[in-house]
Amino acid sequence: PAPAEAGRAPGPPDGGWGWVVVFGAFVSIGFAYAFPKGLAIFFKEIQDFFGTSYSEVAWVSSIMLATTYGAGPISSILVNRYGSRPVVMFGGLLCGVGMISAAFCTSILQLYICVGFVTGFGLALNLQPSVIIIGKYFLKRRPLANGLAMAGSPVMLCTLAPLNQFLFDNFGWRGSFLILGAILLNCCVAGALFRPIGAGTALVKTQVAEEGKDALKGKITEGGTEMSSAVKVPMENKTEEEEGKDCFEKINQYLDFSLFKHRGFLIYLIGNVLMFLGFFAPIVFLAPYAKHIGIDEYSAAFLLSILAIVDMVARPTTGIVANSKWVRPRIQYFFSFAITFNGACHLLCPLASSYTGLVVYSSFFGLAFGMVCAMLFETLMDLVGAARFTSAVGLVTIAECCTILLGPPIGGILIDTFGDYKYMFIKCGAVMVLAGTFLFIMNYYNYRMLAKEEKERKTKEEDPKSVRTENEGRKNWNKDSTQDGPELEPLREEGEEVKKEMNGT
Repeated sequence: PAPAEAGRAPGPPDGGWGWVVVFGAFVSIGFAYAFPKGLAIFFKEIQDFFGTSYSEVAWVSSIMLATTYGAGPISSILVNRYGSRPVVMFGGLLCGVGMISAAFCTSILQLYICVGFVTGFGLALNLQPSVIIIGKYFLKRRPLANGLAMAGSPVMLCTLAPLNQFLFDNFGWRGSFLILGAILLNCCVAGALFRPIGAGTALVKTQVAEEGKDALKGKITEGGTEMSSAVKVPMENKTEEEEGKDCFEKINQYLDFSLFKHRGFLIYLIGNVLMFLGFFAPIVFLAPYAKHIGIDEYSAAFLLSILAIVDMVARPTTGIVANSKWVRPRIQYFFSFAITFNGACHLLCPLASSYTGLVVYSSFFGLAFGMVCAMLFETLMDLVGAARFTSAVGLVTIAECCTILLGPPIGGILIDTFGDYKYMFIKCGAVMVLAGTFLFIMNYYNYRMLAKEEKERKTKEEDPKSVRTENEGRKNWNKDSTQDGPELEPLREEGEEVKKEMNGT
């Protein structure tokens, strides 16, 4: 085997250049989350320009969000193969090309391709590598680093909303898309800050794996010379099975499907898929709900600014709290509480019939939304570890893609059916409370099972010594009893007869 220290990757520095990496992730994550929401300002003019319905224009954002989350496994594979830096830089290039191309589109279908698929895929290549690289640079301060990086979303949302309005008033939607494409190229600069860390580990693992395979082949060859021809046939079949397993291992090298056997990962996946049915719909319908109860347009839009400002403060604060010695060991409980708190805010929203009440709701909603987003990836890394986190993010995002798409349309169906927004908020609140309760109960079960398995593991580590001692005692007892005399001779003869009969059968 290779020496223990040779080629080993250094541990996470928990600082230094890591804070520059956090800044780059702040920019990349901010664009990935906020950009699809900021495009809604241009939809009205695009609708009039192409003569389409609002639902057809709204598909631009839907396709972009679906591509951003659905391309998660592809992003994970690319990160595992090439690292975070080139993937983010290529994603920033795709974002710029997609938006610049959209400025010359002549049909809504071309917008679907340029803005929805190309730019959405570029944002997907920005989101996951930015989260993954933080886990490589931070360990003790990882919750704080994740909270600061995730704060990029509300900061960018506050910045893009007035910027897009300014660009729209001065340059129209085509000129605005050209400028936004140039701005998105700054993701390439953010990706350039992601200096690789720990490249030596892969080399050591590869060398050890190759040496292990060579040793295994040697043992099989040596054993094969001693085997009879009747045993060689199954051995050939076994070799074919191993070749099939090697193909599956090559796939798992980039996307670890064995995570579906991981108890904690399955609990997280089910809870999050359920949660996203009610996660984004309240943000989409908050301003229309305010207008529905008679509040003017500017005051209704200001509710989103209040939500974003509180969210901006809540994310790093949540990271500090989650990093404390009281919360860090049981961070899954804190995440469950944040989801339940979010759902409780939505359940109480229909009681807010005045603008003051909606301001209070927006403040608490921003706090709960920021808490959930700050811990969304930290809790996943806490469950599966940094080594398997890349594959875990890819598998989670593609599963969440379906419920992200279904959440707002289901809310819209409830509004059209009952003619009232309160049923949409009640649905979202009930779903999130259910998801938070499920995660709390199942995480309690998971913690209990982990403690039990750890106890059994320690017991097994102590058992071989006692088993070996018992076996030695039995051998010594047999020797002594054989030397004592012929008292046990009949028992030995019976045992030899039983062995002969077994050999005969």
